[in-house]
Amino acid sequence: MGVAAMPGQIEPIHAAAITRDLAVFWVSSNGCTDKDDLTPIVDRMGDGSTITLRRIDEDRCDRPLVDGVEIIWSFEELGLTPGSRVRVNNPYQLPPSI
Repeated sequence: MGVAAMPGQIEPIHAAAITRDLAVFWVSSNGCTDKDDLTPIVDRMGDGSTITLRRIDEDRCDRPLVDGVEIIWSFEELGLTPGSRVRVNNPYQLPPSI
């Protein structure tokens, strides 16, 4: 059985937090990144889940945001049970120095 191809590209993140049944990510932005440009892929394993954030649409603007942008999904949006154990599978990327 083959593995299904995932959409887009894996997104390096500045930071992530799982709190109050929310998955919060800080991602790089050239000034136009919004929630619709990214998609969270949720894999359920055992008693927890793993989220892999993937970029679907490239941000082609030219106003880079040093701190990136905050993107939030609720556990409900992700199809997760409140209080679920969740890991993030994205690589971390330090913001560019200015």
